[in-house]
Amino acid sequence: MALVHAGPTGSGSTALSPAPSAAGGALWALGAGWVVTRVLIVLMVLGVLKISGTDVTADVSVIYHGWYEVLQTGTFPLDDVTWQYPPGAALVILLPGLLPWSYLISFYVICGVFDALTMGLLMRAGSRRGRSFSGAWVWVAGVPLLGPTVYCRYDLLVTALAVAGLLAVLRRPALGGVLLGFGGLVKVWPVLALAGTPKGRRTRRSWTAAVATLSAVGFLLAAGMNGAFEFLKFQRDRGIEVESVAALPLHFARLFGGWHGQVSMNYGSLELLGPWVPVLSKLSVAATALGFGWLLVWRLRAKRWQASTPYDAALAALLVFTVTSRVISPQYLVWLVGVAAVCLTVRGTSQRPVAVIILIATLVTTLEFPVLFGQVHNSQPWGVAVLTVRNLLLLAATLLSCRRLWRSTRNPEPPRTVVLPALPPAPAYTVRPGIAYEQHLLDGIK
Repeated sequence: MALVHAGPTGSGSTALSPAPSAAGGALWALGAGWVVTRVLIVLMVLGVLKISGTDVTADVSVIYHGWYEVLQTGTFPLDDVTWQYPPGAALVILLPGLLPWSYLISFYVICGVFDALTMGLLMRAGSRRGRSFSGAWVWVAGVPLLGPTVYCRYDLLVTALAVAGLLAVLRRPALGGVLLGFGGLVKVWPVLALAGTPKGRRTRRSWTAAVATLSAVGFLLAAGMNGAFEFLKFQRDRGIEVESVAALPLHFARLFGGWHGQVSMNYGSLELLGPWVPVLSKLSVAATALGFGWLLVWRLRAKRWQASTPYDAALAALLVFTVTSRVISPQYLVWLVGVAAVCLTVRGTSQRPVAVIILIATLVTTLEFPVLFGQVHNSQPWGVAVLTVRNLLLLAATLLSCRRLWRSTRNPEPPRTVVLPALPPAPAYTVRPGIAYEQHLLDGIK
């Protein structure tokens, strides 16, 4: 929606932009909001504030630190089936070792730094002409909704890479491709952010840079360390993780005594194992293929790219990937929060209602884990109810995101213009030749 002043005849074209003081006030408010909410997160991860009895720091202090000890020897954790990550993840796991504190404290510090960098990028993007600070506010509010979990997993670091790459991909396609390609080598999903790059030169440059980065860094890691791609074998044999969308039918069947499988730790997460699991796994893979097929059709048939389209498409692709996955861990929601925040830096984004649904789903996720995870694990009524609400919210967000993306690029609505009352005409002055304008004004006063 554009705001213009009407001229003497009721028309005009002078665009209004936020006053510098208003923008400065918004930046101060955002900074204060970020500091307050991050202090709360730190208090939760340190155990000063507790929202449940579940220890969410074990992944860092035990699992990550154990991987760190193995990776230091020049090999990937070949005998540990919990290693489920592309080779670039090794660089993230080794990073806390460069700091002087304990591994756990160093990991928290790194999370805080990447969190702050992401916040700075979103604030900078929102301060540009025609942009909005709404994305920065989504980051301020969305990250703490995940509770202490968000600083106890490395997904926040990956999200920071994806946000940086996505924000860069329009202005500097090669840099955006490098960042997203590197992010893909750390945790796969950031490469999905390239789904909506504008056709032509930007797509060629960004996709080429991403492939080159993936290939070069992947080769170096494979050459320098043993077992870089062993994680692919572990992924092949996974079951259905208890928090995924595909797990819901089994939870309901188990709740009413109709399923007699088991829930056990399998490949690093609690998974449902037993009857119907292979069928549901195949259906999940088929749903992923179908979703990506739709994205391909959308890209081929899209008629118009707007400023928000690359960001909107990235969110739609990530939602499809998340909802159809056999695994939905709580920390995955920070991916969605980060990409939704990028979408909302553009005033014309089609994903505003989707971002609201994601924020609600993020809050419900914290109720599901860690607050009610025992009930989810055992398929008890409250746990199944909360998990169902969360997963239905994600499914609704996915369908709505895809629908709005399709409509925004197929049948874009004309921008609305609000005409403001005409300003009173300024006094007319005629400057006589050979006399300075300032002197003419003085002559007029005399």
